[in-house]
Amino acid sequence: MARFRLGAYVRSTFGVEDWRHFRLCGMDEVGRGAFAGPLVAAAVVLPPGFRHPWLRDSKRLTARQREVVAERVHDRALACSIAEISAADINARGLGWANVEVFRRLAAAVDAEGYCCDGRLRIDACHPVHCLVGGDDLVPAISAASIVAKVHRDALMRRLHEEAPVYGWARNKGYGAPDHRAAIRTHGIHPEHRLVFVDGLLQLDLALEIPALAGRTPAAGSRP
Repeated sequence: MARFRLGAYVRSTFGVEDWRHFRLCGMDEVGRGAFAGPLVAAAVVLPPGFRHPWLRDSKRLTARQREVVAERVHDRALACSIAEISAADINARGLGWANVEVFRRLAAAVDAEGYCCDGRLRIDACHPVHCLVGGDDLVPAISAASIVAKVHRDALMRRLHEEAPVYGWARNKGYGAPDHRAAIRTHGIHPEHRLVFVDGLLQLDLALEIPALAGRTPAAGSRP
């Protein structure tokens, strides 16, 4: 496989020669697979020549590294915008809709000459958006967006934790960690939960429980 080169990507995708001064907006989302909390995405336009040794996919960084890079991006970016889709809207309209809508909003909010995002989506926005699989580790603007979105959502989940500490959102950030799943079984659902995931969890529990009950040996003296 040929090595990815940013200049070649920008020239071929957006039809420009002076790619170093091309105003490229990178976008990425976090929280798509979470059981609770909003879907969050960010859009970033970096200045020419922007560099940072930790600028890469947010999943490859520690929390402290992400915070350092996010602060730097906020200070230096030519544009930086964040969008959220609430759990209530996801429950009402679906995660597929939310995945596209969050990028539509960002494309409308940020002025750029070209727009790209991580993943494999078809985004019908006010500007054409090019989707690149693995883009969060290839295009610096997408990497920056992934970091900004992750830092923002983590802080949001820590605040939500204060309202409902039984779910451990400060630790698990709303994802389906064992402590979160156990809390849902014990305490039920919260308005910040995404029903499509929680219903699936409860249905799985039921499917596992019924065969287990059917296979139990009746206690001595019990009626058949």
